Order: sequence, then structure tokens, then C-alpha cells
Amino acid sequence: MYPAELVKPMRDDLASAGFEELYTAEAVENAIKQQGTTLVVVNSVCGCAAANARPAAKMSLRNEKTPDHTVTVFAGVDTEAVNAARNLMVPFPPSSPSMALFKDGELVHMIERHHIEGRPAEMIAENLVLAYNDFC
Repeated sequence: MYPAELVKPMRDDLASAGFEELYTAEAVENAIKQQGTTLVVVNSVCGCAAANARPAAKMSLRNEKTPDHTVTVFAGVDTEAVNAARNLMVPFPPSSPSMALFKDGELVHMIERHHIEGRPAEMIAENLVLAYNDFC
């Protein structure tokens, strides 16, 4: 478990962009089962979250088509929420950071950590935008 003061700026990075922070399994399940599309970002303290994942998630929202809902859970902090989100991302193995797009409660697009590490935020954002254009 990471100290709250350590992760606050990392949480705020997505929250200030309009991402709803989820802390419980119930909140995750309610968010994902909403009608429409929901982007779930599994946030993390790692460098690839700071340099690639969070900037990409925010950049992707500049697209004409965007998810109806944007939410985030924090790995290593919000254990219950992260586990619930990951259970809905099966068959993909748990990874953080990661991003998943759901449509009407069904997983339709997944970006795992290995798609994030070593890739520029612009490339990751483009991947998300292509998914938004297909599903949103």
C-alpha cells in the first residue's frame, strides 16, 4: 500500500481531467455496467504511468468521439476496486498501468502494460482514439 500523500498528485492528474476515482468493487461494477462506453484506467506509481499512460488517456479525450464515462482505479492503493476492474478485464492478465474500454458492460478494447511501456503517449492515445471511433 502506498502512502496517500505519495499518490495524491498521480490521482489528481487524472481526476483533474474529469476521471472519476473509484474505490470499491461496487463502484467499479456500477460504473462499467452503465449504458454506453466507459474507459477504465488502472493508474500506477510507475514511470510508464507518468510518462505514457496518464498523458495518453488525457490526450485521447481530445478526439471528437470519446467515452461516455471515464473512471480510474489505483493499483497498490485501491485493492478492492482494482481487483474488481481486473476481474472484468479477463482474459487479460492483471497489469498496471492498463486501460480498458467497455461498451454496455462488455470489454471491447484493452491496452496492457506491455502496450504502454516504451511507447510514446501519442501512440497510445492514437490506439485509444481508434477504439473510440469504433465503439463510441
